[in-house]
Amino acid sequence: MAAEPAYATFGLAPATRAGGVLSDGAYQVHRDFLDFIVDGRPLLLRLADLDAVSPLASDLGPSVFTAHVRRLLLETEPPLAGGRYVIYGCPECEGLECGAVTAVIERDGTDVVWRDFAWQTDEVADLEQGGYPGVGPFRFRGDQYRAELERLLSGAGERAAARRVLLVGRRAAVLARLASALRTIGIGADLTRDAAGADADELRAYGAVAFDGAVEQRERDAVHRAFEAAGADAVFVEALAPVIPLLVAQIEQALDRTPEDRRRLTALSATSGGGTVEVTVEVAAPCRVQLTAYRLDRFQRTRTRELFDDQLEPGRHVIEPDAQAVRGEAFVVARTTGGVLAAAVRRGERPSWRS
Repeated sequence: MAAEPAYATFGLAPATRAGGVLSDGAYQVHRDFLDFIVDGRPLLLRLADLDAVSPLASDLGPSVFTAHVRRLLLETEPPLAGGRYVIYGCPECEGLECGAVTAVIERDGTDVVWRDFAWQTDEVADLEQGGYPGVGPFRFRGDQYRAELERLLSGAGERAAARRVLLVGRRAAVLARLASALRTIGIGADLTRDAAGADADELRAYGAVAFDGAVEQRERDAVHRAFEAAGADAVFVEALAPVIPLLVAQIEQALDRTPEDRRRLTALSATSGGGTVEVTVEVAAPCRVQLTAYRLDRFQRTRTRELFDDQLEPGRHVIEPDAQAVRGEAFVVARTTGGVLAAAVRRGERPSWRS
């Protein structure tokens, strides 16, 4: 009697590819999407440090989104030769020339099988050069697989509307530049000085609210009350400093709806004392981490310094950058595939490993 095949579970969960204003002035587009959860773990995390999104992105038009779902349901012909489907693609465009993770998706009786994962840049995949050894094959029970995807077609799925941010403050020039930067990376942004009396449906459309430093506490409290009365679940962001890349990073952090246990970058802190600086980063999966310092000089000009850019293994890591890079009022941004964290450098504290 033949043994019953080993089955994997199939699911979907919200994930984010964080956008941002990079230290060289370039922009990285923000994308919200649904990741594939195989045996309780995001499939993207099995593919090393890959900057990519699934075809189930929230900013796609309804007809395009539905077409991608129906492809995964095997209701239409494979888009690539050899019965291959795009599993993850470039976050900035849909061109195959940028590279994509593809796999053969096929029926086997009532089951659905994903196999032969590969990094593909041409019409035909080269498994010897671009294959992912040890990833798959995955066999899913057909009824469970179809039920997860069909929920998206029925409107009961987890597809989220594109996130918007409400910017509250008096510094019109800073907020206008911030709104422009956010819109450039694909995040809607609106400016106001007072949210009291705003329509409840409108407030519920915002994923985050950012205050500039000139907003008084009573004004902040009024905005909090307005959002609470509307039943909105927006995250409130207190601006660390009027530095656009730093503010964008804070807002990206606030908008990230990826469950905590499915994030690569999990913690960031920075301390300075005794002439030594310690930046502590925690990661949950192997990934490339970039650390950037921003500081304001005596004339309130922004100074930027790259502190670290390398691959890290899971765990807690301590980096000791040049103390001059974070002198005065300074902040650190940690960025990795799919996530970003920002933190102020705490002064007058001895680094923990010296305690």
